[in-house]
Amino acid sequence: MEQNSLLTAFLPAALGIIMLGLGLNLKVNDFKNVIYYPKAIFVGLFCQMLLLPVICFSISLSFNLPPELAVGLILLAASPGGATANLYSHLAKGDVALNISLTAINSVLTLFSLPFIVNKAIDIFMMGDQVIPMQFKKIVEVFVIVLVPVIIGMLINYRSPKISKIMEKPVKMISAIFLVLIIIGAIIKEKDQFLHYFEQVGIACLVFNIASMVIGYYVPTLLNINKKQSISIGMEIGIHNGTLAIYVALNVIGNSTMSIPAAVYSLIMFFTAALFGYIVNRKKNTAL
Repeated sequence: MEQNSLLTAFLPAALGIIMLGLGLNLKVNDFKNVIYYPKAIFVGLFCQMLLLPVICFSISLSFNLPPELAVGLILLAASPGGATANLYSHLAKGDVALNISLTAINSVLTLFSLPFIVNKAIDIFMMGDQVIPMQFKKIVEVFVIVLVPVIIGMLINYRSPKISKIMEKPVKMISAIFLVLIIIGAIIKEKDQFLHYFEQVGIACLVFNIASMVIGYYVPTLLNINKKQSISIGMEIGIHNGTLAIYVALNVIGNSTMSIPAAVYSLIMFFTAALFGYIVNRKKNTAL
């Protein structure tokens, strides 16, 4: 019980630090990029907001996931890309400015789309009143924890870019440590059942992760969006804010089983994203 309360108390602070790190990289102009390359932004948002939840619903049904794990996976699908997507996009020679813009816009839109998608998943997969849907008060709570640190980070970046630059690296390191601790905490919380859950949802998480990156890369490519931007969208769609998904599962919905898909996915995505970056750049070099 003490471990559970420690994790739920730690999560808001951890999520706040991670979102502060995102804000330190943001400028108001990043939101104006909608004007500069609207097609790439629109396609990225279309993949994230519409295609991904539909694909995730299909995977959950195809694998016949237990209801709580199905809702947990869909919760992850409804969560935006995280700051990690920006790092992987940079390493894979993607358009990082596009990543930052997509993450910024996604983080705002998700506050409205996530409750709708998750409540719909609860209605479809859960029986009766097993789970309380996301309430308005809790949505406001998520809004504060997600957006206020981003705004603070943006203000620091605007007022003093030098301080923002100094803070950027240590905050990224702390964010990475927090993500690892949160994943470990979520696993410990369900330690008695984790291996059983992993057997049930592990392959589904892997399939969803691969499908996300393939959709994120090839849909823009087929629509004649350039390679750098296609790589960025692939990373943005494939790398989700697992911390936010775990936070919502534990602190908003109050169901620890629903946090398992986010913990499993977060472990998998580090390896698959690195492989994805290698493959798309190998293709590029071969073509040359």
